[in-house]
Amino acid sequence: MHPFKVDFDALDWQSQLPGVRFKVHRAHGKQIRLVELTAEFVEPEWCERGHIGLVLEGVLEVDFGGDLVAYEAGEGLFIPSGSEGGHKARSLTPTVRLVLVEDA
Repeated sequence: MHPFKVDFDALDWQSQLPGVRFKVHRAHGKQIRLVELTAEFVEPEWCERGHIGLVLEGVLEVDFGGDLVAYEAGEGLFIPSGSEGGHKARSLTPTVRLVLVEDA
């Protein structure tokens, strides 16, 4: 495989919480993740990591301290890191799939 190509089919699914799993490729201080959320997923804490991504399927709702934003398939998100971008995500559909690019 070419070093600049990510083959998600060759990566294993990982999970740290119920209702969410992901495949991750890390290189050069960055990571790209294929993420799948189900309606079962509940984010336990406010996330302050930055995310740049694209929703592939489903509807993702992100709570920015009471400001709820829905992201549908084909829409991108650009969430800055730190408290200004603090958020919690959840799936409004049975499954949401998205691709996220983040600092590793």
